[in-house]
Amino acid sequence: MDIQITKNTSPKEKPEASVLGFGKYFTDHMFIMDYTPDKGWHDARIVPYGPLELSPACTALHYGSEIFEGLKAYRRPDGGIQLFRPLENARRMNRSAERLCLPEFPEEMFMEALRVLIDLDKDWVPSAPNTSLYIRPFMFGNDENLGVHSVKHATFVIILSPVGSYYKEGLNPVKIMIEDQDVRAVRGGTGEAKCGGNYAASNRAGERAEKKGYSQVLWLDGVERKYIEEVGAMNVLFLINGVVVTPQLRGSILPGITRKSIIELLKSEGYPVEERLISVDELAEAMANGTLEEAFGSGTAAVVSPIGALIYKDKEYVVNGGKIGKLTQHLYDTLTGIQWGKSEDKFGWTVKL
Repeated sequence: MDIQITKNTSPKEKPEASVLGFGKYFTDHMFIMDYTPDKGWHDARIVPYGPLELSPACTALHYGSEIFEGLKAYRRPDGGIQLFRPLENARRMNRSAERLCLPEFPEEMFMEALRVLIDLDKDWVPSAPNTSLYIRPFMFGNDENLGVHSVKHATFVIILSPVGSYYKEGLNPVKIMIEDQDVRAVRGGTGEAKCGGNYAASNRAGERAEKKGYSQVLWLDGVERKYIEEVGAMNVLFLINGVVVTPQLRGSILPGITRKSIIELLKSEGYPVEERLISVDELAEAMANGTLEEAFGSGTAAVVSPIGALIYKDKEYVVNGGKIGKLTQHLYDTLTGIQWGKSEDKFGWTVKL
């Protein structure tokens, strides 16, 4: 792949690690590539970060033909940079593309685009504790007409953002509200795709939760409204009576890469893990009788996020005394140790740049 590079002649001042937050600052460059039926993917280029020019009739603006991914680049103790399971992101993006009738983006091109762009903006990869460079690849249909049809023209973009903790609470336990009104997705829909519409549809419940003092919502299935699915921006796992239980993937839950890594890690260490249906009534009973020992979310942005309290039908249940559990802490330490290159990667998950 021949990537044309136009360097930014007015580089920005890099923010201090203490003010990073999540997704507020962006590096000097971005990667762009176009798709047309006659040429396929073409015109790969890296240009200064800035606005995209779109037709007012752009397909994505009218019909939501958009998908995205999220991964991170980490600064190792030796000063080098590495990625965590990037091929999993490339493959998941193509599964999302297939679901929304967008063109698939070849894995080898995905990796090359990451390498070249991150190398150009490598000074933006922070080194302070608990910081990283968030990578946001996304694709959208940009046919310039209002007919409803599969996408013929598309654009693939990668932008980069130095980040700190996703939640303002950091690794401290968060409070989650179990949502029993709105639904996020149904089997056969787009729940397992990483597309913007899934997140837009979750905002109303998220606002209700925030007004009540909760960080996120925990979704129930969209058919029977009784089975636990996932948290707004994370998959969810529970330690119930010594067994780690997580909702099984049935087409309405995002197949999280951190979730997959946690399951593989737990099984390698001999922990019992069950991927199965778990009803909200079963969870409520476990919360009431104390067999729910720990609860935590998992995702690229937060890695592992302990859940300190769950509210269901206006009743709040405190998990593990509102403190981070021993297993949750172990998973966070182990995963971040591998991601930042502080611990041995026995699984071959990291890719050095």
